[in-house]
Amino acid sequence: MIQLMFTVLTAEAAVAIALLFKTPVRKLAMLGLDRLKRGRGPVMVRTVAATVLVVLASSVHSMNKIRGRAAGELDGAGAGTLTPTDQVLLARHLLEASLMGYSLFLALVIDRLHNYIREVRGLKRNLEAASKLNKTLDEAKLLGSSDESKTYQKDIASLNEEIKKMKRQLKEKANEAKDAEAKALAAQKQSEGLMIEYNHLVEDNKHLHDQLESADLTVSRSDGKKNT
Repeated sequence: MIQLMFTVLTAEAAVAIALLFKTPVRKLAMLGLDRLKRGRGPVMVRTVAATVLVVLASSVHSMNKIRGRAAGELDGAGAGTLTPTDQVLLARHLLEASLMGYSLFLALVIDRLHNYIREVRGLKRNLEAASKLNKTLDEAKLLGSSDESKTYQKDIASLNEEIKKMKRQLKEKANEAKDAEAKALAAQKQSEGLMIEYNHLVEDNKHLHDQLESADLTVSRSDGKKNT
């Protein structure tokens, strides 16, 4: 499960990074996301997201059960303690929940980036069309009569206002894309930290397994001496 979530998280981080920079890879990522959002794609994505949410809730519930069991078993000092096995299980559930949470967050970032890029492209096309029309009206104004000139001037003023509005919207979308970029990079750094934590967890689990085997061997030897 953990290896699968790491694979999904790595793939999502790669897609998010591909969307952040204007490269041929971004075009491929945009085409893939466009196709994913057609037909049954959105239904499949929602189903997978709902499944991940259910598993995430299950992991959180398991962590609460382990902590509750530790709180119920008080030691002499009046504080709850976790057994080594419970510590490993708690760390594993925490890691799984963190990975699933980051995966859902990155999926949301990718969706927002995809929408921002499409909106920015549309605004740029509209801005180019308005600029061309404005240029055409300027040329026609020089050749037309005074009445036509007034009409063209009104149209030009209206177009200039529209162009300013589009530029403001373009700037806002660019700022939103930068915010999404910062969030994606932060999530990537956190996933790298989780990978290190997972390696530590594997080492602790192996160490605990060795200790249990050593304890079993000691008990079996002591039982053998008693029998002799």
